[in-house]
Amino acid sequence: MIGISEIDSAAERIAAHVVRTPTVPSPGLSALLGAPVTAKLELLQRTGSFKARGATAKLLSLSEAERAAGVVAVSGGNHGIALAVMAAALEVKATVVMPRSAPARSLRIAEESGATLRLADGMDEAFATAARLRDEGLTLVHPFDDPVVIAGQGTVGLEFAQDAGPLTDVLVSVGGGGLIAGVASALRALRPGVRVWGVETEGAEALSRALAAGGPVPVALSSVVTTL
Repeated sequence: MIGISEIDSAAERIAAHVVRTPTVPSPGLSALLGAPVTAKLELLQRTGSFKARGATAKLLSLSEAERAAGVVAVSGGNHGIALAVMAAALEVKATVVMPRSAPARSLRIAEESGATLRLADGMDEAFATAARLRDEGLTLVHPFDDPVVIAGQGTVGLEFAQDAGPLTDVLVSVGGGGLIAGVASALRALRPGVRVWGVETEGAEALSRALAAGGPVPVALSSVVTTL
């Protein structure tokens, strides 16, 4: 379990490398829902998403030997972009494995940032490729299943708890689960009365199906979003 001390530590480490994104009221959503809504604008983060936080936290945790050997990531888009850009900034050699179906923009940014780009026929093959590279000595920077990455993503919740006004409920997008795990941990420590809700993309509802089944179940992606 990730605690507030790990999130605080991650926040201190990554502060010089990422943006403390704005926390602002949303008049449009407030009018639509009939209640005050506050938004955390992670689209203004470096690389365009919260993924830069977890990737940076992991990169800064590496030993000198791990830095020298390099890192590898699997991604359908944002995580790969984040790792490529932040690894270049921190002078760590990175390999990013993406499915061929990934957006051309994501492939281009990862490659232009200096990462070695490897393409795979789907995410299963991408993870298998990354596992082989890990066995060859690279450090795997997992997109969500890593406590250091989760602590980095949890800094979103830390900042939100510090910057937002009164809160009753917080909605967090769910894909792999790293963001909501970190945000929920931060809010439980700093805003213990707040309810945290996970929001999934229709056609990619892996978490809700797993909760209903009592464990992970395969989910066939049917969303128009191809990188979930």
